[in-house]
Amino acid sequence: MNDNSISTVQSRTMVDRLLPGHLPPARKSLFALSLLSFLLAAVQTGFGPFVSVWLTENGLPQREIGLILSVGTISGMAGQIPAGMLIDALPNRRLLIGIALAMLAAGALVIGLFPATVPMIGAEMLHGLASCVLVPAVAALTLALVGHENFGERVGINARYSSVGNAVFAAVLGLWGTWLPERGILLLTAAMVLPALVALALIPKQPVGMSSATLAEEEKLIEQAPPELTSRWRDLLLEPGFMPFMLCAALFHLANAAMLPLALNTYVAGQNGAEWIVSACIIVPQLVVALASPWIGRRAQAWGRRPVLLLGFLALPLRGLICAVLPGPILLVPVQLLDGLSATVFGIMVPVIAADLSRRLACLNLAISAINLSVALGATVSTTLAGVINDQIGARVAFLVLAAAGGLAAAMVWRLMPETLAVDIGADGSKVGALPQTPPRD
Repeated sequence: MNDNSISTVQSRTMVDRLLPGHLPPARKSLFALSLLSFLLAAVQTGFGPFVSVWLTENGLPQREIGLILSVGTISGMAGQIPAGMLIDALPNRRLLIGIALAMLAAGALVIGLFPATVPMIGAEMLHGLASCVLVPAVAALTLALVGHENFGERVGINARYSSVGNAVFAAVLGLWGTWLPERGILLLTAAMVLPALVALALIPKQPVGMSSATLAEEEKLIEQAPPELTSRWRDLLLEPGFMPFMLCAALFHLANAAMLPLALNTYVAGQNGAEWIVSACIIVPQLVVALASPWIGRRAQAWGRRPVLLLGFLALPLRGLICAVLPGPILLVPVQLLDGLSATVFGIMVPVIAADLSRRLACLNLAISAINLSVALGATVSTTLAGVINDQIGARVAFLVLAAAGGLAAAMVWRLMPETLAVDIGADGSKVGALPQTPPRD
């Protein structure tokens, strides 16, 4: 046995020790993908409100903190389209995810060790750019692993583990921060990148759960895709349903992004036990996402994308109307069940519909990045619009405006969005056996 063979045997032995039991190779691959989703969410949680608290404790004025955090947001928006094109152009998605994880670790270390304005701006740029890569790259890795037929359900499973990762690591960081300084939270965040890299290394290059015929079909579609990314971008924009979905996504987040902050400021601020209400409002949607995501993914495959999308979009204006007439903070927590439903549907439908619409063009990452850019623009307008209306007219009117935006988004899904689920793809790249493509007009 040569040295390479010995090395291979040792590597497989390490994998078997790290993964539970003697699982079949396909199960081990999917377990590693679930573990990666969990750990990626955990790492991203460390860049949440803890950063703002850490900077405040170090004496930075709120003006500079706002500038630093805005740099991260702007970097994320500016990097969306280039990141999507880069991932589509490079076949090694694992390498890109690994580089993005290293950027997150470097950003967390810089924030924790050098809490000054200039280093912090660089760290937030690293965080924003890394986030642009991670979301579409993980979706592409998932699609390559399980194929289009199983993509919806698998995205739901990824979302479940991401939600659990957010909740668990937020609790860990909260307990950690009780005993140790905020710097320790950021150092722990950087350290969490190491197990995430291990999980990434355990995901094989070979697809699982795809027949040889399906795999051959996927490879043929990739070969038939336009060779130039600029051509794919033009064709993607002209793909029926893509531009309407981008607009629906922007309107959805215009309605959604400011709703919870506005509700907390209106009904909870200054109340006794406000911390518990805030925590419950954050945890309840996460629980819904964790419990419902695989089911939503399966329904998207069984019912079609459009009915599931309507279900999530209709929950948003209903939530806005309820928030406008709430008598107090008590009912705010159960209302967040609707937030969980909307978040679950939207989080799953973005990669699934992007995969449907970009399938013949082989540019999934570009499609996801473009949709995420429209999401970021809608969310940015949301907070400003709600703040102005709240200051000038009142919170209840602001809730009604947000609900109207959500209602308009749902109406656009009903009237403009085609059904994108295709049972098969023909030799010419056309959809065969799809559910009806034209929305009903009655």
